Amino acid sequence: MQNDRAETMSDDPEYSRLHQEHRDHEAKLQALAQKARLSEEEELEEKRLKKEKLLLKDRMEAIARNYREGVTH
Repeated sequence: MQNDRAETMSDDPEYSRLHQEHRDHEAKLQALAQKARLSEEEELEEKRLKKEKLLLKDRMEAIARNYREGVTH
């Protein structure tokens, strides 16, 4: 049953888009983490990416919660 819900969520276009954006943000953050020192602009970018990544995760969790509760959006 859990796998059925996971498959349904992965078929959800909004969830898929959010998941891809989350992965993109993670990749950018990993690239910044590899640098020995960040410029002021890069530090701002890092903070922005972290905030956006958290927002994306919250939105993904809301969709997952709706699927667990049997609600579609």
